[in-house]
Amino acid sequence: MKKIRAAIRAVASDATERTDYFDIPGYSYEGFDYDGMFAWFSFKRPHVRLHLRPPVIEEHKKELVSCATTKAIISFPADTDIPVTLVKKLVKASIKVMKGSSRKPK
Repeated sequence: MKKIRAAIRAVASDATERTDYFDIPGYSYEGFDYDGMFAWFSFKRPHVRLHLRPPVIEEHKKELVSCATTKAIISFPADTDIPVTLVKKLVKASIKVMKGSSRKPK
């Protein structure tokens, strides 16, 4: 999980890390829908999981064929190396989806 956290921080160093949304570590930018959340991570044996905005997984399905996925979760086997470059690419895409969505009403 440390590698996923570091990859997210590398892409979004100015984002706020929080645990109050779904009670798992995640990152947000204030003022967007989903309370500004764009990436979360968790552990569910035997996987380290990266949670992203749903369109991201659909858009990158070909790159994720070796991973178990759901609408919003990518599961990496905990006993293998995390593909950090791919994680960074996916997090960037999730931020882009978030910023392209409507802003949260004030």
